[in-house]
Amino acid sequence: MRGHLPKGIEKIKKEILALGAMVEDRFKKAVYAIKTEDLELARRIMDTDHEVDQREIEVEEECLKLLALYQPVAVDLRFLVAVIKINNDLERIADYAANISQRFLSSHAHAQKFRYDYSDMTELTAKMLEMSLDALVGMDLDIAYEVRILDHDVNQMRNEAYDMVQKDIKANPEQVAEIINMYLISRHLERIGDHTKNIAEEVIYLIEGEVIRHEPS
Repeated sequence: MRGHLPKGIEKIKKEILALGAMVEDRFKKAVYAIKTEDLELARRIMDTDHEVDQREIEVEEECLKLLALYQPVAVDLRFLVAVIKINNDLERIADYAANISQRFLSSHAHAQKFRYDYSDMTELTAKMLEMSLDALVGMDLDIAYEVRILDHDVNQMRNEAYDMVQKDIKANPEQVAEIINMYLISRHLERIGDHTKNIAEEVIYLIEGEVIRHEPS
């Protein structure tokens, strides 16, 4: 009976990596939709968010089934616990990609004059996500630790966006709603960075067996 556990583990590995690729693709498309002002692509990302939700549920159910059937220990147990957490982080990243698309569509509908340039922030966040998934595929400790460090840069960019928004609100109080709508894109990007860092930390947990979630980077 326990001989089926390795097959189950291998199946889940493939499923979590496929979900990671799917989420990365959605995030990059959300960024591309803003860059090219592709309204149809932004709507498609929002309308298909349920596809990621369904895949996330399927991965979690597979993990829980293995935990219940085989009561794994040591490395296998650590893997399943880490995958459940990574699975949730990926689903949240997809949610934020949909939120970014929604903010973009909202700003476009109101002919908003405040269009902040988040290109550096989106590129860095996309790089972090790609690196965290590479770390998961290759069980690469160095890449995982680097992702944790890069998260500080994303947070700093969000702070800079906040300072810029404060100035614009003071100068244009009649357009507060529009300005905040655009600021929230930076907030969503920052949260994607946070969840990406979580994935990297779970890779570190998988390799080293230590929880470093609340330790300074």
